[in-house]
Amino acid sequence: MNNNTTPSRILVVDDEEDLCEILQFNLETEGFEVDTAHSAEEALELDLTRYQLLLLDVMMGEISGFKMAKMLRSDEKTAHLPIIFLTAKDTENDMLTGFNLGADDYISKPFSIRQVIARVKAVLRRTALNNGGKDENEKEHLTYQTLSLDTKRIKATIDDQEVPLTKKEFEILKLLLENRNYVLSREDILSRVWSDEVYVLDRTIDVNITRLRKKIGIYGKNIVTRLGFGYCFEGE
Repeated sequence: MNNNTTPSRILVVDDEEDLCEILQFNLETEGFEVDTAHSAEEALELDLTRYQLLLLDVMMGEISGFKMAKMLRSDEKTAHLPIIFLTAKDTENDMLTGFNLGADDYISKPFSIRQVIARVKAVLRRTALNNGGKDENEKEHLTYQTLSLDTKRIKATIDDQEVPLTKKEFEILKLLLENRNYVLSREDILSRVWSDEVYVLDRTIDVNITRLRKKIGIYGKNIVTRLGFGYCFEGE
């Protein structure tokens, strides 16, 4: 993390105390400030507006993670608080429920700590961009070497030559460039690019990535696959 910026504060809510401690230790090692709560009830007693991200277990006692998320989304003070669900339930219906509640990501247990850290950084990076973390000119123009995206005119160019991209291809490339060098899971891409569509297969994402790689020529190699994790646009 950038030592010149205030560290993001994260709240981990999970009834597995050992898991809370592991996540807290590793996220703090990455430079985040981390608090924990062992139930939704305990978490709701806190001032949640202090946090930039919530890691929220789905399966808890009286108030489940889904129910807590619904409560947060209905309160204007916490409606936009980024949420990553942690769950042992990995069925498609559960995942869609999470995204329909406005989840920013959905991680199935068991998971690797590196995976969680990568997802956390990706969500926080997206949130910073959406909240104006970069100036207007930067947001309107995303570039990597001679590859350029004009996000206002919805136009992609390489060496000043326009590249004909579909709406989904453009949005995927925009998302990857905004999160350069961070791995985005299929769920990340699904929630951002297909957010208003009820049912999308992973295969649909893969097909769009394949087409996108071909269209952007020499930069296709920068879109790398991290097996079991997702996709990343790599480049200094």
